[in-house]
Amino acid sequence: MAKVELVNSQASGADAAMAGEDEADVRKDFEENDGDAKENLATLVNSSAIGDRIKRRAKRPSKFIAKELNRTNSDSQVFAPLRALKNSRKSRTGFGRGLPKKGGAGGKGVWGALGSELVEAEVDQHDPNYDDESLDNKDVKLKVIDCERSDEEISKQISSLVAEYYDHGETHETFLSLEEIGVRGVKAHLVVKTAVELAMDHKPSHREMTSVLLADLYGHLLYEPQYAEGYDMLLDNLPDLVLDTPDAPTVLGNFIARAIADDCIPPKFLQSYKGKVETDCAAMALSRADNLLSMRHGLVRLDNVWGVGGGTRPVKYLIKKMVMLLQEFLSSSDIDEATRCLQELEVPHFHHELVYEAIIMTLEKMDDRTANMMCDLLASLHNSIIVTPHQMKEGFLRVYEDMPEICLDVPPAYTVLERFVARCHIGKVIGEDVVKKLPVRGRKRFVSEGDGGRVKDNAYF
Repeated sequence: MAKVELVNSQASGADAAMAGEDEADVRKDFEENDGDAKENLATLVNSSAIGDRIKRRAKRPSKFIAKELNRTNSDSQVFAPLRALKNSRKSRTGFGRGLPKKGGAGGKGVWGALGSELVEAEVDQHDPNYDDESLDNKDVKLKVIDCERSDEEISKQISSLVAEYYDHGETHETFLSLEEIGVRGVKAHLVVKTAVELAMDHKPSHREMTSVLLADLYGHLLYEPQYAEGYDMLLDNLPDLVLDTPDAPTVLGNFIARAIADDCIPPKFLQSYKGKVETDCAAMALSRADNLLSMRHGLVRLDNVWGVGGGTRPVKYLIKKMVMLLQEFLSSSDIDEATRCLQELEVPHFHHELVYEAIIMTLEKMDDRTANMMCDLLASLHNSIIVTPHQMKEGFLRVYEDMPEICLDVPPAYTVLERFVARCHIGKVIGEDVVKKLPVRGRKRFVSEGDGGRVKDNAYF
């Protein structure tokens, strides 16, 4: 047994010695090869430096191609690639790293390289879609022009901004818009001049909005010199403004008085014009402003110098105004004047009250003249779309709902209403849907009441 162990130990020692010799030989070969590689690299660098030519290693077939080439039929020895190889976008030459052709940037049905849409491609003049007259395909010469704008151009821009302000009513938004167009310094007085001239052609509510705008611009865009210069230009242009707006002196006087009340210009502005006025129109405007400021509690009353307009007025006040309007119309038969008075109230959402009061007045009068005149007035307002179809319909429906109470004061109200609705339907004031909702007339009188059960249609006309 001892001999056997000795023999095994000797054998293992011999194997270990042999393994050590092999490892030493491998390390020696590696060092020699490493040295040869370094010498080859140095030789290559020297040769490239001399001949400026680098010899590259030949590309080897990719693993994918080599794998497919090995898949052959042993019987026929015919190359049978997979369908995936047929549809592959990779190189079929047998060389390369197995990446898509052109890095995915070319070929049919591809999107191009990543980020290629950000790079401006050169225009090919041989392209069938090439356009010689396109500005993108030729050099454009920029012409330097004078950027100084005239007063007329600035006034047009200011007019459009003020007109937009009448729609939204935001003074801060208008201030930012005026800053964007560069209205500052020596051109700022044009804001006062243009805004007041535009307000002269508008209704009192817009004039009140203009006064609020000019007051809010104080200290931000406008100062005392700009206000004074703007009103000076308006006083000089009054003879021309009167041609379009006959009451221009009164309107301008109201604006000047309101500007003094808002502390935009000092009271001495009026005193500086005493004895220096050249035209009668300017004298009328200054006199109007002086009278407004000199009356008792004038500064407080100037807050309502343009009146209380629109829907801010009480409902009872509006109803009273509409009743007076209809009464004056019955006296004068002037449809245009009645239309103008209705528009001055500036309550388009409350026009159904006018329709309601017109029908009630027709029911109370119970005569043909009133019915015909009211029908003509409603037809005129309907055709000019001053009273919308919705407001007209709502006015008639309100009368339908109140007929039980109206009939207590006017017993034949149902008969009169039926005839008036038929007349308005013939005049196309109302539609068929309104006629169908007409309430049923009151009870009929019986034979015991002495009329034989007949309804006397002509008893009230």
